[in-house]
Amino acid sequence: MSTAAEIVLNGLALGSVYALVALGFVIIFKASGVMNFGHGSLLLLGGYLTAVLHEPLGFAAALAVAVTATAATAAAIERVLLRRTDPHAAHTLTIITIGVDIVLMTDLARRIGGDLLGLGDPWGDATLHLGPVTVAQSRIASVVVAVVVIGAVFAVFRFTPWGLSLRAAAEDREAAALMGIRLERIRMLAWCLAGALAALAAVFLAAFPAPGLERTTGQIALKAFPAAVLGGMTSPAGALVGALVIGVTEAVCAGYQTQLSALGPGFGQVAPYAVMVLVLMVRPN
Repeated sequence: MSTAAEIVLNGLALGSVYALVALGFVIIFKASGVMNFGHGSLLLLGGYLTAVLHEPLGFAAALAVAVTATAATAAAIERVLLRRTDPHAAHTLTIITIGVDIVLMTDLARRIGGDLLGLGDPWGDATLHLGPVTVAQSRIASVVVAVVVIGAVFAVFRFTPWGLSLRAAAEDREAAALMGIRLERIRMLAWCLAGALAALAAVFLAAFPAPGLERTTGQIALKAFPAAVLGGMTSPAGALVGALVIGVTEAVCAGYQTQLSALGPGFGQVAPYAVMVLVLMVRPN
């Protein structure tokens, strides 16, 4: 029973981190109708900046710089590359994000090389004992931070003029523009917020029990894509639920990999995509 509880708790913690990434996918899609496949490179950029700056600046300051710089990079991508393209050509914009991902990911992979970079997070390899259940403190921290940040994002959606404008633009961009909503500003702020969330998620994806930040860490962001698809690409609440489902599914498959050996030794790595395919086959709408 304690093993099952640990697996579920770790799955929920992992899902909470996926939720931060999935929200980035949803926010950008709501604002511009673009599938941002460059999200993984933004996540890796935020993690890399935190890793190289935490020694001279300290963890908190390094994270603040990384979040700001990643948000600014995301805004620059939208301003310099995407805004110059026909905003109605969503397929073209999506292909551009793939190109951006290749360029950024290649450069960051070259800088990281074969190293494992520590981010200097304050939790280290400490664990917490909750009765018979043992869980890494970084997992607990990820849940707390995700709850606070996601709650703040939902509050922004609900109670701020920008959130109202974003929801209006998601419903009908032409009508929103006719009502005086500045769609270009909405899109840029959406990219900024998504970049900041990706940088924050990188901290917990590289924290213990993960060995550290490596050049393939950015690819983990693609596991949050099924979460966004499951919840609906225009539904932040759906992305949250989808992320928790994906996190628990991956943790269960990894925890019971012996019992699931018939599906292959690495099934836990592809389980998020298997869940997405099954749901799309049964309930594509």
